[in-house]
Amino acid sequence: MVTHEDIQGALRGVIDPELGVDIVELGMVDDIVIDGGNVTIKIALTIAACPMRDQIETDVVRRINSIQGVDDVTINIAAMSKSQRAALMEKARLRARENAIATMVSPTTRVIAISSGKGGVGKSSLTANLAIALDDLGYKVGLLDADIWGFSLPRILGVLDNRLEAGEDRKIEPIVAYGIELVSTGLIIEDEQTALMWRGLMLSKALEQFLRDVRWSKDLDYLLVDMPPGTGDIQMALGRLLPQAEMIVVTTPQKAAQKVAARVADMARRSFMPVLGVIENMSGFTTEDGRHYKLFGEGGGQELAAQIGVPLLAQIPLDPFLVEGGDTGRPVAKFHPDGPAGSAIREAAQRLVATIPPAEDDSCGTRMDLIAQRLADLEAARS
Repeated sequence: MVTHEDIQGALRGVIDPELGVDIVELGMVDDIVIDGGNVTIKIALTIAACPMRDQIETDVVRRINSIQGVDDVTINIAAMSKSQRAALMEKARLRARENAIATMVSPTTRVIAISSGKGGVGKSSLTANLAIALDDLGYKVGLLDADIWGFSLPRILGVLDNRLEAGEDRKIEPIVAYGIELVSTGLIIEDEQTALMWRGLMLSKALEQFLRDVRWSKDLDYLLVDMPPGTGDIQMALGRLLPQAEMIVVTTPQKAAQKVAARVADMARRSFMPVLGVIENMSGFTTEDGRHYKLFGEGGGQELAAQIGVPLLAQIPLDPFLVEGGDTGRPVAKFHPDGPAGSAIREAAQRLVATIPPAEDDSCGTRMDLIAQRLADLEAARS
């Protein structure tokens, strides 16, 4: 049975893009009615015609639909009363003072965790190439290598010799590769063959530092996070640090891989993190004369997508250029965009943008004073 606690837990992941605070804490959730699998939610905005309305409404629907047992979601939008607006302003000011040290990731940045149930499914190569495909579509993209032990993005993007450095304010500057802002532990250690023997707490702290101490651009449209395989400390820390994060699950066509990947989707559901879709990697190989070989079986991606109720965003075929590009720092999405894998990845990027478009950067005129006050409070708290 769906409960009010389930609904409120999911809504805490809907962040007001201007204020950086979730809509539950801001008092924007006026009412929740549950009738079996049908959920009706009343959302109060500062003004009914707020330009943020579509984004907030879409985010609410996507997150509520991620709850097991929900069949239908109805959103009713209303305008706040003067007393509600005053209460929202007070909560925003208090939150700004209490959380002066927040992540450097803008609330308007779409955060997408690329996850898998196990290693060896090509998740990192897919993440890097998906970032490049999004950049080629004209979006500003960041890439966070959260696979602290098993980092591989510096090699895939050809920046193994680069090192992260901090500015005078001790903020870390990302490395830029093919237009993508990149941060990885592989850009800190001297040799990519050095083993990082860190326990869970250190892994979570490393992720926290990458989010709080890195000078990510404020105008990032998307931040892709290359997650370690499985459902461990990093996964739980990401949901705590970036509650607006959403997930794509990567699997291969093999039945065993699909069953393992289902655990990642279950973890996302338990953490109120929506799954945007499934990408099936290594989806067969087609020879130059047109013969197709299903080297890793078939159907795993489609079955997983149907099981968790999300779309199958893409099926990426095996492509020699994908492997070669990952070893030489020449990603297939950049150097072979019209090949089998390059074309499929570009189509996946287009479907991703259609599913979760960049956040609106317009603001409601009646909220400008509130935003100015929040900035003033932040400056006062930091001084």
